[in-house]
Amino acid sequence: MTAAQIAMTELGTWPDLVSGPPRCAVGHAFGAAGHDLVHFHSDDCADLYLTSSAVQRLLPQLRRASAIRVHPGASWITVLLECDTDVHLLLSLVSVALKEHGEHACPSPPCDWERPRAS
Repeated sequence: MTAAQIAMTELGTWPDLVSGPPRCAVGHAFGAAGHDLVHFHSDDCADLYLTSSAVQRLLPQLRRASAIRVHPGASWITVLLECDTDVHLLLSLVSVALKEHGEHACPSPPCDWERPRAS
């Protein structure tokens, strides 16, 4: 079983999360309160919507983790999933995301995989 599969199995047991297809239609997602929180686009990483304020607040710690990819000004981060430690890091950050969204209920912006809608 891949690290992503282990993470998805664990997240599937969390009562506050709903499993299903992501808005971007690529891979699998877990969401809460009507918006996506975690996207699994491949077997080796997960994208997590933390909110831009949480990313900014946690930026020094996020930059120290070799499994985290953060883009300047982003509200989504990428967690590379190669081992159990990475899975535990992702699960911890999902807990942070749930708390953040509980306090600031706001819809998630599109992830990097979501194509802009034609106008």
